[in-house]
Order: sequence, then C-alpha cells, then structure tokens
Amino acid sequence: MCFKIPGRVVEVRRDWAVVDYGGVKKTAGLAAVKPKKGDFVLVEAGFVTKRIPKKEAERALKLLSGS
Repeated sequence: MCFKIPGRVVEVRRDWAVVDYGGVKKTAGLAAVKPKKGDFVLVEAGFVTKRIPKKEAERALKLLSGS
C-alpha cells in the first residue's frame, strides 16, 4: 500500500510540474494529469496521478500534522 501526501503545484513547465510539500519542492511528470498552478495533487512514482480538492488536501495535511 502506498501513502501519498498532497502537494501544491507551484509551477508548470510543459510536461513537468514543481510540487511543493510544505517547503520541500520536487518535480513530477504530467503524462496523465494536467494540473494548473495552485492545484493540489497526488504523486506516485514521479508522476502526478490525481488532482484533489483543496478541502480534501487541507484535511489530510491537518491529520498528518497532528492538529
């Protein structure tokens, strides 16, 4: 089973996006999903696999932070 942490897209470059995970930025491929800047996404094996609603992402991040 995989555990995925939501990240926010801060930049889109053709076939790649820069995803911010609370200050840690990683690049992810955009082969299947085409998010826009500001979207929350899930990444698996280096590729964006799903866009998720902001409320869902915020709820997951709150649970992870222990708040």
